[in-house]
Amino acid sequence: MEIAREKLIDMYKTMVRIRVFEERVFKEFTAGHIPGFVHLYSGEEAVATGACANLRPDDYITSTHRGHGHLIAKGGRTDRMMAELFGKKTGYNKGKGGSMHIADVDLGMLGANGIAGAGIPIAAGAALSAKMRRTGQVAICFFGDGATNTSRFHEGINLAACLNLPVVYVIENNLYAISVRISAACKILNIADRASAYGIPGKTVDGNDVLAVYEAVSEAVTRARKDEGPTIVECKTYRRHGHWAGDAQHYVSKEEIKEWLQKDPIPRFRKKLVEMGVLTEEDADRIDQEANEEIEKAVKFAEQSPLPDPEEVLTDVYA
Repeated sequence: MEIAREKLIDMYKTMVRIRVFEERVFKEFTAGHIPGFVHLYSGEEAVATGACANLRPDDYITSTHRGHGHLIAKGGRTDRMMAELFGKKTGYNKGKGGSMHIADVDLGMLGANGIAGAGIPIAAGAALSAKMRRTGQVAICFFGDGATNTSRFHEGINLAACLNLPVVYVIENNLYAISVRISAACKILNIADRASAYGIPGKTVDGNDVLAVYEAVSEAVTRARKDEGPTIVECKTYRRHGHWAGDAQHYVSKEEIKEWLQKDPIPRFRKKLVEMGVLTEEDADRIDQEANEEIEKAVKFAEQSPLPDPEEVLTDVYA
């Protein structure tokens, strides 16, 4: 598949911005500056980036408890995101959503969600709306391997298949649902094989290869826009941190972690772009530096922003 040079560079920038944002969130969280819990997307950047690079501004996504990368890939502003995590009034949800419930309907980001698989039926609803209005919009639904054994997976995808809805289900298979390895909860090697039970296509790709993700989701989005129904795309990837920031990961061997760290999607994509002549090492270094400067400004914005007024605690509870 031929991909424009500008898009390739944009994808690299997005992946770097997600990584720098997440690693800074980890630092601020461990320092006690961010309340609640955070679930970091570091290591999985190729999935959100490759998938969302196929979307129009008016398309939809539904996210997970590990959703910062999805919002950045959909065009989210890192200053407002950081402010939201800090619980500040200038955040996307006025500091009331926090990490696990951050959303921006104007961007088509219909929300991170603390309930595993909860975005699956929501994405079907967004896709049904697009189909009824004949807008050509699609919805991408992100969820992890742990969500694939919930009733929401079966009910949501079966409904979308029966109604031929324009939705792409992207499984971020990072091998673990909290501490339970997918091999202990699923008898098949590739979860995307379940697509055949719903009469829809399913494809499994290397989730640490952003171009493989982009191409698989591109095919699925094209099908959806042509009113050919949903697709399941399984992306095999790995989180660089535990289930939540601070999880010691006693359930994972050091050998496994070392093996997957060597498959890091960012240096892998950088090396490919340099070999292709799309970027020089100096260009890539400059992008990295710009991302660091952007996130530094985002933290300062969050730190200097006011807290929500206590009188507004019940405002915006219902839309």
